[in-house]
This record gives sequence, structure tokens and C-alpha cells, in this order.
Amino acid sequence: MSKRTNTTGRRRVLKGAGLAGLAGLAGCIGTGDPAPSDGGTETSGNGGSDGGGSSTTSSGPAMAQSAEVWGWDVAAKSLDLIDDPYESEHGGDITITQIGRADMKDKFKSTLLSGSGAPGAAMMESVDAASWVDTGGLRDISDWLAEAGIKEEFVPGKWGPLEKDGGTYALPWDIGPVGTFYRRDVMEEHGIDPTSVETWDQYIEEGKKLPDGQYLLNLPSNDYDGLWRMMFRQLGGQPFTSNGAVNINSDKSLQVARILKRLRDSGVANDLASWSSAWFTAFGEGTTASLTAGAWIEGTLKAELGDTAGQWGAIKPPAIESGGSRATNWGGSNVTIAKQVDDETARRAWDYMAYTLGSKEHQLTMYKEYGIFPALESAYESEAFDQGSEFLDGQEAGRMFAEIAPEIAPYRYTVDTPEVTKAINTHFRDMMTGNKTPKEAIDAAATQVADRTGRDLA
Repeated sequence: MSKRTNTTGRRRVLKGAGLAGLAGLAGCIGTGDPAPSDGGTETSGNGGSDGGGSSTTSSGPAMAQSAEVWGWDVAAKSLDLIDDPYESEHGGDITITQIGRADMKDKFKSTLLSGSGAPGAAMMESVDAASWVDTGGLRDISDWLAEAGIKEEFVPGKWGPLEKDGGTYALPWDIGPVGTFYRRDVMEEHGIDPTSVETWDQYIEEGKKLPDGQYLLNLPSNDYDGLWRMMFRQLGGQPFTSNGAVNINSDKSLQVARILKRLRDSGVANDLASWSSAWFTAFGEGTTASLTAGAWIEGTLKAELGDTAGQWGAIKPPAIESGGSRATNWGGSNVTIAKQVDDETARRAWDYMAYTLGSKEHQLTMYKEYGIFPALESAYESEAFDQGSEFLDGQEAGRMFAEIAPEIAPYRYTVDTPEVTKAINTHFRDMMTGNKTPKEAIDAAATQVADRTGRDLA
């Protein structure tokens, strides 16, 4: 029986409300931002060995017969792809439970804080890692990881936010090398060639060719922080200095704020809430012609807007300035086990995690079906990244992302990253409405983070 059939029969599929919950994203699934609780740095890199086999552990307590794994959107669907192969080879019964992204984050973190109710394993976005590890509610998987011998298979920068005081609290899954995905049909109709664009300023000028009611991209007020972080990282910016001072009012941050303000004032961007039904509809109808996101977005677009297959293309994200870097990251996920989970269930969950994420074969299966870009470096050598994507009109975008991945600058995530998110969104809303200048917005955001965390300003 196929996995999808099984899902209907024995898997609970819990969905958040509407498309927003559904698409909260595979992991969005993308590169994160972490560091050991107060200043670790996430980087990307290359190298590693083959990573081809199943890498499970053989010692420890007996495994439970079953384990449940929580995930969202196409990430949950991706895990489901490896369910049947795992059960055929290792026995047991793995249940993949799909929950809306925001709901799952709230639900899982509440189990960590309360000490009860956690599944066998759950996905964890890299941006949340430092704060979740800091709860003390995650299981240290160091011994199992060492026994499996797969740590060196992953991009080294993924580990920072997953580790604290010598312990390791999750297994990396994917990263999110960024691309700008665009509607070929819309761009061609209005004489725009995205492949000729190098910088954001050039992209804005091209967007002015579009008629009223037709937007180049979206600037969602609920996600200014995501755009800011993506561009800030592209410049090599760090939200916190190495000694922990707040650094989001730096010159690089000001450059980014000014570009976002120019995008807003130029009239080429609408302001639909990201992951809303209206947001997806606009991409489906082509009234929003492009979006910049992690490589994982292709899987979500395929899943939600399948009838637009062949009408999309992808380029590297525009540079902040001419000659500047076009490599950055957005998103990235991992899979973790709560400390409260009993040993037998935890071992079953780990066995499934290592089999699924520690295998080149299985990572490529998820990449091919849903575009989940692996953090398992050995997978980059695969010819799968040289194959044209039907959704992207035959474009070999996988190789472009594989080339971007090693060039992504490090980024420092801390337990106070959520305060940065809140501050950027709050004060950039004022900036967009004209109540603050870009300089006033970043200064106010930095002061807010410093006040709420007790950190110094850089």
C-alpha cells in the first residue's frame, strides 16, 4: 500500500487554518540562524563523504514499536516519503503528523516547557533552535550521533545552534540557499528579463515596466524581518557581535532598510500577508510576479500551484550593490527529540531520523519530490542537481543552488533572535508608512532589543 494511502488510513493529519498554515513551509526549511545559546554562528560549507547508506544506531535500549513525528507542510509530506522504506527495512510504525507551521511551533514549544505531550520527534526550524535548546527540554543525541558516524556528512555551519555545553540536540535536515523565483509568462509579456538583473536597484527599475495592479513582488508586513535577515546576511552582517552586543543598527543594516523602503516607495510591491490564501492566489494568477525565498519554496509552489508548472524560472537573488554577493540563506530545519520522550520511543525516533536525514538516497528523494535542499553535503555531488525542473520550464536550478550553498556567509543566532524579529517588524512597519526614516527604524529596533535583553549596543 502506498504511503499516501497509508496516510489517510492511519496517520493523523492535523492542519492549521487555511493555506497560511498549510504552507508555513517545509522547513522553511531553509537555513537558519543559530549559535550556541549566546552567539553561535551558522555557516554553510562543502565537502563531506558519500553519506549514502542508512546510518542508524545499534546500541542502547530496545526500540519502541512506534513513534510519531511532527512536521508542517511539504516537510511533513517529505518525511512521509521515507516512511514505507524505513518500515520495510527496520520494522516499526512511524506516524507523520502534519500540523500548520505556527500551530506546530506553539504546540511543540509548550510541550517542552510543560514536560509532557511531545511526540517521538519533531522538526525544528533553525531560526528557533537556540531558544528551543535553551528550554532544556530537548534530548542530547550526542552519543547516538557519534555511533552513527554521520556528523561530518552535514554542512558544518548547521551545528552551531543545535549544540550547547557539549551536547547536540537535533539532527540537521535542510538549508535554504536563496533564489528569486519569477513568473516567466508575466515577465515576458511586459518585456522584463530577470536574468539580466544584477542588483536590487536594477530589479526595481525593471518592475516599473509593470502596469497598475500588477506587482513585481510582495513586501509582507508580517515578514519584514525575513527579508531584512536575508539581505543583511548577504552583506555579511551579524545581528550580534562576537561579544554579544546588539548590532542591527549597523551600516549594513541601514543599507538593507533603505532598499526595502525604496521597494515600497517605488510602487512595485504589494503587501499581502505571507502564506495567506491571497498571497498564494496572487502568485497563481501572476498578479505578483516573483518572490525571493529559500530553494525549498519550489516544492511549496509545486504543491500549492501545480497548474502553473512550466511558467516559473529562478535567478540568484539580486545583489545589494553592483559586484556584491548573491549568496544568502532563508530558512532551514532539523529534527529533534524532546527529553520527556521515553528511551524506547526516543531510540525508534532517532533510528528513523538517522535513516531519513543521514542518507544521501533519502535526502535526494525528498529534494526531487518537494525541493527540500539537503544539508547533507555529499548529496550535492548528485546528478539530480543537474536535471531540469519541469516546474521551472526545464531550468537546472538545483545546480545553481548547490553552487550558492558553500558561499553563504555565517550568521549568528542566539536565544534573543526572537526579539530581533519582533523589533524589526515593529519599527519597519513605521518606516514603511513614513513615520520613521530607515535610520530611525534600525536605531529604534536596536534600542528595543538592547532594552529587552540587557545587552549592550554595538
